[in-house]
Amino acid sequence: MLIRRETPADIDAIRDVTNLAFKNGPEAPLIDWLRADEGWIPELSLVAEGVLGHVVCTRGYVGDVPALGLGPISVHPDHQRRGIGKALMHAVLGAAEARGERAVILLGDPRYYARFGFRLAEEFGITPPDDAWAHHFQARLFADVPAGPFRYAEPFTRL
Repeated sequence: MLIRRETPADIDAIRDVTNLAFKNGPEAPLIDWLRADEGWIPELSLVAEGVLGHVVCTRGYVGDVPALGLGPISVHPDHQRRGIGKALMHAVLGAAEARGERAVILLGDPRYYARFGFRLAEEFGITPPDDAWAHHFQARLFADVPAGPFRYAEPFTRL
């Protein structure tokens, strides 16, 4: 399966797959807002060939230290449970590490994301923007990161 960077020609298909995966929730508009934000990192917006899935990481911060916020990640419902999400995760984490990023932070099911090396962020002293997220707020560290609050790119505050 080929995983590659998003191109301008993929934007509508990314919006479609995200709307399908999240049942027309706020995730597709979020990706559009993120593209226009200073936290957008084009190298970390990846698609599975045919745009059967998409993942994005954007600039966030633990205190004042740069880190990445992962998400949304989406896979077309007709193609879920076939390894697309796994391939997207491996690709984006490899790209993040190759860029010299220090940490990737996400909100998601710990049973799923543990296979990619994520642990509850509180184990590292990293706190979520909303305390209610603590049991699903996770971090994957590539280097030392100080303890502190995590801040996503600004568009996440619109949700």
